[in-house]
Amino acid sequence: MTLLSVHRLHFAYPGKAVLHDLTFSLPAGQLIGIVGPNGSGKSTLLKLLARQQQPSQGQIRLADRPLQDFGHKELARRLAYLPQRPQLPAGIRVDQLVQYGRYPHQGWLRQWSHEDRQQVLKARDQLQLQDIWHQPAAALSGGQAQLAWLGMILAQDSDLVLLDEPTSALDIGHQADVLEFIHQMARSGKTVLMVIHDLAAAARYCDYLLALADGRQQAFGPAREVVNKPLIERLYGTQVDLLAAPQDGAPVIVPRRRPARGPHPL
Repeated sequence: MTLLSVHRLHFAYPGKAVLHDLTFSLPAGQLIGIVGPNGSGKSTLLKLLARQQQPSQGQIRLADRPLQDFGHKELARRLAYLPQRPQLPAGIRVDQLVQYGRYPHQGWLRQWSHEDRQQVLKARDQLQLQDIWHQPAAALSGGQAQLAWLGMILAQDSDLVLLDEPTSALDIGHQADVLEFIHQMARSGKTVLMVIHDLAAAARYCDYLLALADGRQQAFGPAREVVNKPLIERLYGTQVDLLAAPQDGAPVIVPRRRPARGPHPL
C-alpha cells in the first residue's frame, strides 16, 4: 500500500531551480532514507512533503488526497515533521515538549484526555526519557535533545513521519540509539522518511533509499541495491571501496585516498 506519492514534482526559487521532475511513491510501514551530496535538494524535498513550502509544479498526494486539501490540524494528525535544527521554546521542560505532540488531536470540544496522557507516557517510556523528564530541554546534550524531540513526534502518533538529518552532530553511541528507535518506529507500522548522510547507516537501517543529485532523482529502490559502487562514485564524485560488515553484511563505504594536490608540504 502507498501512503504518499509524488508526481512530476518541481521546485525553484526565483532564478534558481532546486528540484526537477521527481516521481516516486512511499510504501506504507517502511523506513525510507533520502541520500545524496550537499545541495542536492534533500531538505527542500522534505519541506515540500511537509507543506512548509509549495511546489512550482507537480503533485503530492497523501492517503490518495492532494496534500493541499488537508486542513492544518488534520494534516498534523496524519504527518509529523522534525526539521534539522528545531527551535526550543524558551524555558520548556522535556515533559512539556513531548506533550506538544498532542496539540493536533485537541480542539474546543476535546481538551486534554486520557488518550493524550497515555500517548505521552508511551513516548516517555519507549525513549527512556524518565531521568530527564522534568529537566529544561535547553540544558540537554545533543543526543538527549534529539530523543526528546522524537518523543514529541511519537506522541503526535501520525501515520507518516518526516525527519531531516535526525543523527546530525551526534556521537556514534547516540546515533545508534536514535537510528534503532527510528527503525522500531517503522516496524510498529509508521512510514518514516528521513534525510541521512551516513550511507552505511542508511543501508543498514533503511528499507528503501531515494538518491538525489543536482535536484534530480538518481535511484529509488531497496536500500542495499541502491548503495552500490557505481552510483556512489557518480553521486559524490569520488572513488570508494565497498566492504561487507561482519555482523549482517551491510555495505561499509570507504572513500579512497586522492592524490595530493599542489606542492608537497616540507
